[in-house]
Amino acid sequence: MTTTYPAVDELKARARRLRQAMNDRGTTLTHSAALEMIARQHGARDWNTLAALAAKPNASPKTPLFVGAHIRGRYLNQPFTGEVLALSALPGGDLHRITIHFDEPVDVVTFESFSAFRQRVNAQIDADGVSPRKTSNGVPHLVLDL
Repeated sequence: MTTTYPAVDELKARARRLRQAMNDRGTTLTHSAALEMIARQHGARDWNTLAALAAKPNASPKTPLFVGAHIRGRYLNQPFTGEVLALSALPGGDLHRITIHFDEPVDVVTFESFSAFRQRVNAQIDADGVSPRKTSNGVPHLVLDL
């Protein structure tokens, strides 16, 4: 599923109209604050993110990933919630490197006699939030709920 965003000029025009409407009602709003509000209305974390998405044809709505985002998913088939600490594109553009700090440590061992807890992990993910690396039974190391 893809989302087509309005052109950047249209988004800026919406921000100007929002600013004018708020100012007419006695609430002072700067143009930059109006741009940020328009970005939030479209689900982007800030104006720069929305402008980048609007500039790309058929931008994917599955772009909630940014440093500081709170996410959920499965790591080594164990459910988790956590925060994105780092995110960067890898050469070639197909994969990203992500660092996640789990809210609660995840036990990555399924053997009953001992445990091994992880609270911070580094992984590679594709555009769907799935790690190309898999466990011996074929389950991806990391699967994000995007």
